[in-house]
Amino acid sequence: MTDTALPDDAADPTTQAVRDIADVAAVEVITAAAVHLMSAAAVKCGLAEDDADGPGSRHRDLDEARKLITALAALVTTSAPDIGSQHARSLRDGLRSLQLAFREASAFPDAPGEGPGEKFTGPVS
Repeated sequence: MTDTALPDDAADPTTQAVRDIADVAAVEVITAAAVHLMSAAAVKCGLAEDDADGPGSRHRDLDEARKLITALAALVTTSAPDIGSQHARSLRDGLRSLQLAFREASAFPDAPGEGPGEKFTGPVS
């Protein structure tokens, strides 16, 4: 009878998580983080879909959206040279859309260059 038990370290969830992360390219990790920031910022800008409980705008929180968009702008701007133009272009487009959505959702829009993330991207219009 053969012993089919796993070695102690193979059964450890931490070891498995490290192995899983080690197999993922940096560009995928950066892109995934950016997509999470984009999704959260979109919801906080009030862009969530309407559902049975009411309009998506009930989730609007522009203070939170500003923080998320600024973090996204920093990530996209600083990582763009390393992730390549194909990935960076899509992320920049999404970022710009969020910056414009934020401006549109604001009762008192920021001055050009003062909006969320614009210290990293420059004025968005």
